[in-house]
Amino acid sequence: MNKFMSSLEKVLMPLAEKIGQNKLLIAIRDGFLVSSPLLIIGSIFLLIANFPIPGWTEFWAQFFGPDWTSNLSHPVAATFDVMTLLAVFGIGYSYAKQTDVDPIASAAVAMVAFFILTPFSIGYTPEGATEAVLVSGIPLGWMGSKGMFVGMITAITSVKLFGAVTKKGWVIKMPDGVPPTVAKSFAALIPSAVVMVVYFIINTLFGLTPYGSVHEFIYKFLQMPLLHLGNSLGAMVIAYIFLHFFWFFGINGGSVVGAVYNPILKILSAENLEAFKAGVEIPNIITGQFQDMFATFGGAGSTLSLLIAMVLICKSKRIKSLGKLSVLPGIFGINEPIIFGLPIMLNPILLVPFVLIPTVNIIITYFCMASGLVPLTNGVQLPWTTPIIFSGFLTTGWQGAVLQVILLILGVFMYIPFIKMLDNQYLKEEEENKEEDLDEDLSFDDLTF
Repeated sequence: MNKFMSSLEKVLMPLAEKIGQNKLLIAIRDGFLVSSPLLIIGSIFLLIANFPIPGWTEFWAQFFGPDWTSNLSHPVAATFDVMTLLAVFGIGYSYAKQTDVDPIASAAVAMVAFFILTPFSIGYTPEGATEAVLVSGIPLGWMGSKGMFVGMITAITSVKLFGAVTKKGWVIKMPDGVPPTVAKSFAALIPSAVVMVVYFIINTLFGLTPYGSVHEFIYKFLQMPLLHLGNSLGAMVIAYIFLHFFWFFGINGGSVVGAVYNPILKILSAENLEAFKAGVEIPNIITGQFQDMFATFGGAGSTLSLLIAMVLICKSKRIKSLGKLSVLPGIFGINEPIIFGLPIMLNPILLVPFVLIPTVNIIITYFCMASGLVPLTNGVQLPWTTPIIFSGFLTTGWQGAVLQVILLILGVFMYIPFIKMLDNQYLKEEEENKEEDLDEDLSFDDLTF
């Protein structure tokens, strides 16, 4: 076992270090954080308009009129329909900070470059007509999840080009005494011009191809295949095995694996949300909500089940005390106290259930949704701290809440034999410590005659 652990550590530690220090992945991860709170707020408006209770819409229509839900759609559109724009700004800003370039100017240039690559035309079918005609306008389809990969690529490459020109010294330098803000704006003039010219040329060249735009090309040849791969059971199982191995070695697996996998999950979630808003069939089983609400509820390793097992069956003071202290954070998905306090990290006894239980959760949930027993997730962005049952109900309906309870109970039974072994080990250590304390308390120096 020790040899196996050592070999794993030799493989995983350098890999995690490289991924964790990669500026591109850090920029993508941090860039998405800009949009996350806005998407959550937009989702709240969507939930209010489509709360999964029969008669909900009709009840509130008595007070606010029959079109009350349409008014709530504006905040939803203002967040989800422009999520790529938010990502471009956030990624551009974050990557510029990573590479020591003016972040505000870089983020602005990234957005302009993205707009240069975007065709300003929308298909419109006039009333009574059978064929659509192209009209001028900003295509919200490319501003949302559909244009996400172009947005990420553009943000990274435009900032990289902007920084390269800046660092070469191709800037207009203002004399001393000019306000810093004015000096920065003139310094960004030539690098911004270079970026815009380059992306104009790229857009022109793609306009001569059968695809017509960069968006169409990337969507067909990169985004769609990656989404199909990411929406597969095998891809998620492999990703989560790696995620939990990283956590086992004390590395935040969510940050390492999520930097690569989460952008795909966000796009899949957004596609489900679009279908949910439109009232059509929801397309994707695996989404961000599938991950947070069913695979790893209670935190990595689905440790809410472990906490229940600790409180119910363990007898050692160490585990019982830690379990009681960790229950409340665990309900809200915060499990660092037991990962580092129990510990799970570098503890071979708990490695098997820690990796196995989320994998079982993924497989059971996938087949329940694929068979129609549980509805697919609606794409609504909930905070990852939302407790189970509530999260399952809000994302899939009562069937999802029931499934969460079943997975929770199953996880408890799977954790019990392993935590019992650890409990017996700690009980033995506590008994030995008691005997040592008694021996230390008995001293002939304390005797008087």
